[in-house]
Amino acid sequence: MVQLQQDDGVARRIIAAIKTQIHSGAYRPGDRLPSTRAFAAEWGASRTTVTAAYSQLNAEGYLIIRHGARAIVAPGLATASGEAPVTTAQPRNLSAFANRLLAMPPPAEAQPARVADFRYGDLSGADFPVLAWRRASNKAILQRAARLRYGDPQGSSALRSALQTYLWRARGISCTPDQIVVVNGSQQGLDLCARLLLDPGDPFVIENPGYLLARHVFVAAGGVAVPVAVDADGLKTDALPTARLAYVTPSHQFPLGGVLSATRRRALLAWAGATGAYIVEDDYDGEYRHDIAPIPPLQTLDPDTVIYVGTLSKTLSPTLRLGYLVVPAGLRLAFSEAKRLSDRHAPMLEQDVLAELLASGAYERHVRSIRRKNAERREVLLRALTDCLGQGVAVAGADTGLHVVAWLSGIAAEREPAIITAARAAGIGLYPVSPLYDPNGPRPETAGFIMGYAGLDTESLRRGVAVLATILAERH
Repeated sequence: MVQLQQDDGVARRIIAAIKTQIHSGAYRPGDRLPSTRAFAAEWGASRTTVTAAYSQLNAEGYLIIRHGARAIVAPGLATASGEAPVTTAQPRNLSAFANRLLAMPPPAEAQPARVADFRYGDLSGADFPVLAWRRASNKAILQRAARLRYGDPQGSSALRSALQTYLWRARGISCTPDQIVVVNGSQQGLDLCARLLLDPGDPFVIENPGYLLARHVFVAAGGVAVPVAVDADGLKTDALPTARLAYVTPSHQFPLGGVLSATRRRALLAWAGATGAYIVEDDYDGEYRHDIAPIPPLQTLDPDTVIYVGTLSKTLSPTLRLGYLVVPAGLRLAFSEAKRLSDRHAPMLEQDVLAELLASGAYERHVRSIRRKNAERREVLLRALTDCLGQGVAVAGADTGLHVVAWLSGIAAEREPAIITAARAAGIGLYPVSPLYDPNGPRPETAGFIMGYAGLDTESLRRGVAVLATILAERH
């Protein structure tokens, strides 16, 4: 067999390209290939490289090369039908888990937006603490260990210790470092909860409407969703069913923004105690409180029942994929071993950088700074909605977090797709609330949109709402 040089990437790409053309039917048995001189000119490669590639294909039986003649495709390589084969083969022997995944509707994708993209979850790149991150990163790199090895699956001891003290100061959570598990974003934390707390067929309580990817991760594990309605006081707890766990966002219900009342908090904990269920508390934007005092986490009331899920995606960047769990002491070993099997541990350099930011106070200074900036963006958005839409809009969930829900008075929910299409054509990204409701239950009758503002500057917010108002006026 012809020996190609290990660094001859061009020849390998030529070989792969010709094989693809043969398998697809573009080249058929007996077809002549371009001369080595012509092929070399087309690819910008040397003739020697093309000759080596042709020789390799001849050795593998794809081509027939005769002295003084152009290479031809060897016989016997045609597809049975004579047609180009389908390039997307159907999967075989998928697990039940994979089939459940494929049956789920995809989440909303980001939309190209020239004027303003109101997608929730995005942060402004200008807000990232570049200098502080660079200083902490340089320090972490210079302090690298003499031996590079796998770390603790729960996370570095330095970061877990720093998180322990931060959570006590910022959220009133009392825990030990051993109760903290550092994960690749809160989504991995939810996945670990699903795998460890649910068996196929087990019911789980979830808010309706609620976070779609939380619902998906529990359903993918085989859980059976039991949607429970929410109102201005959060999850309705008067008739909770028996379930293995409940997923809640008590400090800022996603997406409607309600805060779980003290009475319902105690009712939810009493239900968990009576049924033996765990409560998964997603405090996804707990750092953002605007006109109200910080709401203590549910975890502070019952650390043995509540699994607290925190994230850095709403303060630093969703691209970092850093989050953490605070688990009851009795669950520590199970979560540690599950994390080890998932991916060994979260990236150590990022953990060391975050630990330095927390220990130095740079992280909390950053949080105070972006809290002020996002409070300003919130005010601009609310003012723009009032000025441009007036009584035509009802805003929910503005007291906390990084988004609001805008209900469009007098506009039926059936008109949402048309509004989204028109907005996209005008350079606006809009995302409806309705897909976050139970797919098997009633949907809202009024059109409503989640409007994130943390990724936009104030001028884009004003322009975006003004364009939206024009679109709505044209369709009234």
